[in-house]
Amino acid sequence: MASRARDIIDTGPSFVQADADALNARFAGVDVQTMLAQLFAEGSLGRLAVVSSFGTESAVLLDLVAKADRTVPVIFVDTEKMFPETLDYRDTLIARLGFTDSRVVRPDPAALQTKDEAGLRWGWDPDGCCAIRKVEPLARAKNGLDAWISGRKAFQSSTRQNLPRFEIEDGRLKINPLGDWTKADLDAWFAANDLPRHPLEGQGYLSVGCEPCTSPVADGEDPRAGRWRGWNKTECGIHSSNNPAATGLEGEGDLPPGYEPAF
Repeated sequence: MASRARDIIDTGPSFVQADADALNARFAGVDVQTMLAQLFAEGSLGRLAVVSSFGTESAVLLDLVAKADRTVPVIFVDTEKMFPETLDYRDTLIARLGFTDSRVVRPDPAALQTKDEAGLRWGWDPDGCCAIRKVEPLARAKNGLDAWISGRKAFQSSTRQNLPRFEIEDGRLKINPLGDWTKADLDAWFAANDLPRHPLEGQGYLSVGCEPCTSPVADGEDPRAGRWRGWNKTECGIHSSNNPAATGLEGEGDLPPGYEPAF
């Protein structure tokens, strides 16, 4: 009597660093449109989504993804502190590019009730605010994904230099198709494909996040200088570990005595 094969549950990561290294080598010098088309056609990325902030440069990545496969899910984190213009722009791009699976994830109402009832945490603890309103919701949205596509670009900030196209994050493959694109490359793609611009870009908002923590950028400033202006903070925590509250909201507490929110 033949022995019965044992069922084994694979609990390991979907991807490891060797996979990212192989993909970086394979697609070195290959244009992004070709790269995405090949990867999507192969189906080798498993459960995949593209995460978009629908900011001033988001249309380029979304257009490239849509040209390769409009069924790829698009995840948007609505922090409930977004500019109305960003919400309108999201609807415009989704319809214009023809995506068939648009997903919106929002902060946990219970977390908002207990940790940001007044909605003012951004004014005294921007890291904690991002953890509640952006990092945790996106982590929830990525549950079950094998890979996700990010819109990060190296030129945006000194903290984003030397971005690989493929990297590993928490066992998932993270893809940065536009990592080596310049502002000129993006502008050329906008023009060549007649893509609509974010309504706030013409007002000096070169990088758009939540309304309370975003300001216009002056000539010569870093494109992300208008994010969390006046704070020692350059990322929301989705792409970096500079958010100490990202994992467990450590150090929670009430507003310090005598400390007023910064408006």
